[in-house]
Amino acid sequence: MNSVKSVLLNGPSSSGKSSIARRIREMLSGRMTVGIVSIDDHLKMSPSEEIYEDEIWDIMPSMCAAVAASLRDNDLTVIDHVISSERIWNATIEAAGTGLFTVHVTCDPGILHEREAARGDRCPGSAAASYQYLYPRDGYDLTVDSGKRPAAACAEAILTAITKE
Repeated sequence: MNSVKSVLLNGPSSSGKSSIARRIREMLSGRMTVGIVSIDDHLKMSPSEEIYEDEIWDIMPSMCAAVAASLRDNDLTVIDHVISSERIWNATIEAAGTGLFTVHVTCDPGILHEREAARGDRCPGSAAASYQYLYPRDGYDLTVDSGKRPAAACAEAILTAITKE
């Protein structure tokens, strides 16, 4: 894990990224400091408003600054994001710098829909749209399916993978 400085969790809205990030922090508690930088902390979300790629792009400067601060202040930074374009991907990768481990967090669209409805804090259809427009589709260091495994098991798979790095 010495070479891994950050873990990017990229997946559609309601795929379980925030839960996985929290589990990673809990599992490493007492051994290292883990910072979490989440899109949810930088983007205003409302059940009555759709979010478009340009709105995500607009929050990238603050999110990238938060990534830089977390990298400086913590042993590991977990980036919880919904990336919908190459320019957002590139900005995130640049902010993370060297030592980045990329994880695609996925699950069945039906499960996304159920989770989104249960949350009630997203515009209906956000999960399906972010599933459809997620960038990139492949090329990650690891993929975890949060519909088939609980957040703790997904976090454990990530920690196992990054300790091999």
